[in-house]
Amino acid sequence: MELWDLYDEHREKTGRTHIRGQKIPEGYYHLVVHVWIRNKQGAYLISQRAANRPTFPLMWECVGGSVLKDEESLDGAVREVAEEVGIILDRSKGQLVFSNFRESFQDIVDVWLFEYDGELQLENAATDEVSDCRWMYPGEIRKLSDEGKLVNTLGYFFDGFCGNSRSHH
Repeated sequence: MELWDLYDEHREKTGRTHIRGQKIPEGYYHLVVHVWIRNKQGAYLISQRAANRPTFPLMWECVGGSVLKDEESLDGAVREVAEEVGIILDRSKGQLVFSNFRESFQDIVDVWLFEYDGELQLENAATDEVSDCRWMYPGEIRKLSDEGKLVNTLGYFFDGFCGNSRSHH
């Protein structure tokens, strides 16, 4: 059973705990992280969701997931990357690029950017959520999007996010 903290519209923890899979009460939000990993060549780590995933099977995306109860956003980002693609990130290399409330999902998305130049280590992943991962340049990621193979909630990547690490939001 996965537990989440619930937040209010001011991003304050409410003290309420939520069980994943249950309906989130009106006026509450849970915290989600999207983690973009960029190497020195300017390519980004893109992962392919496993065929057994309930949403977006075999689609490509950045690493991400829900932040757990009593976990901070940065901790959730580092944990999700270790679990999904087997890479241990240096917390000090993480930068919160922007945060966004998504009413349709009742969540708050923190978008993180990490610099990482090590090897891809999918064999070290703790889950089977990801079937493949590879380095791609923004143009290649755009092609995935144009072909309908990129998870459709990641359009912000093309709105000035890639190529710089500063938020324009």
